[in-house]
Amino acid sequence: MKFFMKSFFVVLTVLFTATQLSASSGHEDDMTYTDRVMHHIGDANEFHVFGDIHIPLPCILYSKDSGIKFFMSSEFEHGTKVLDGGYVMNHGDVQKIKGASSQFVGKTVSKFDHTEDKEGHAISTAIINGNPVALEKASSLTGMSSFYDFSISKNVFTMILSVVLMFFVFGRVRKGYQNNEGKAPKGIQSFFEVIIVFLRDEVVEPAMGDKYEKYLPFIVSLFFFILFNNLLGLIPFFPGSANVTGNIGVTMALAFIVLLVVNLNGTKDYWGHIFWMPGVPAAVKLILTPVEVIGVFIKPITLMIRLFANITAGHIIILSLVGVIFLLGSNGQSMAGGIGGLAIALPFVFVMNILELFVGFLQAFIFALLSSIYIGQAIEEHHH
Repeated sequence: MKFFMKSFFVVLTVLFTATQLSASSGHEDDMTYTDRVMHHIGDANEFHVFGDIHIPLPCILYSKDSGIKFFMSSEFEHGTKVLDGGYVMNHGDVQKIKGASSQFVGKTVSKFDHTEDKEGHAISTAIINGNPVALEKASSLTGMSSFYDFSISKNVFTMILSVVLMFFVFGRVRKGYQNNEGKAPKGIQSFFEVIIVFLRDEVVEPAMGDKYEKYLPFIVSLFFFILFNNLLGLIPFFPGSANVTGNIGVTMALAFIVLLVVNLNGTKDYWGHIFWMPGVPAAVKLILTPVEVIGVFIKPITLMIRLFANITAGHIIILSLVGVIFLLGSNGQSMAGGIGGLAIALPFVFVMNILELFVGFLQAFIFALLSSIYIGQAIEEHHH
C-alpha cells in the first residue's frame, strides 16, 4: 500500500509538473524549456496552478517617484497590463518601466523580449502598442533597482507557511507532553521526540558541551525550518512547489544569522585564537591571522552555498528528467513519443524523488550539525 501511494505521488508529480511546464499562458509561449525550468525553480509573485489559473499574492512596491503601491498580482492580468507606477509582471517577476512611465499606465503588453548587451548582461523589454519599452531589473535581496520590492512572493509565502506549520506541530507536541506526563509518548509527539532527542544527544551536546541548553532551541528551530521548506518544495502544486532553500537569498540570510550567533557569543579564547594565536611564533602569526579572519566568513559562506546548491541541483535534475517527455514527444506533437518519454522518465523521477526526500533531511541535518560545531568552537573555554 505504501509503495502504491509513493508510486501514485511520483506519477502525479511528473504529470502535474509536465502540465505546468508545457502550459502556455500570458507571454510564456516564447520560452525555451531551459527558461521554463529556471522560471519554475525561481521565485515569483504568484503561484501557477494550471493553464491560465494562478493564485495571486500581494505586491508591495515602493519607489521615490510613485510612492508605495499595494495590489494583488492578479491585477497584472497575467502580465498583459501596465499598472500605476509603470509596473509590469514579466513571467511572474515585477519589473518597472525605465524613465517616464505614466503614459503607459493601463496599456496592454503584447510580449516581453530578453536580450543581452555586449558585456553579457540581460536586457528586458516590453512590447507596448507595438513599441519596445526598456525595463529595469527585478528588485531582489541581492540587488535593488529604482524600486523596493517587499511583496509576499512564493518563497516568502512558503516561509510563512512553514513557520505556521512549526507553531502548529510543536504546539501539538507540547500539548502531548502536558497530557501524557509520565506516560509513553504517542501520536505526533512520539514522531518528533525521536528527532529532537537525536539532535540534542548526537549533535548539539557533543558539539557544545555543558552550555548546549542555551543554544538547543536555536539549532532545533534552524533544523526544522530548513526541513519543512525542503519538504514543501517537493510538492509540485500549491501550497508547495516553491524552491525556498534553493534561493541564494534565503540561504544567505540563514548563514548570516549563524554568523551573528557564533561571533556574538565568542569567548576571549575564540577571538584570541583568531587574531593572535598563543604558542605560535610572531612571524607565523602574521601569516595565519589573515587566514583565520577569512575563515570567520568562509564558514557561513560554505553553509550558504552547500544548502543552495544541493537543493537547486535536485530540482533541476527532476525537471530535466521530466523534459524527456517533451523531447521525445516533440513538445506535444507526438503522442507516442510523449508516452515513451513518460515511460522512461517515471522510474528515474521515482528514484530522484526518494533521493530528494533523503537530501531534504540530510541538508537540514548538515546545516544544523555544522552550525552546532561552529558555535561550540566559539564558546569553548580553553585551559592552557
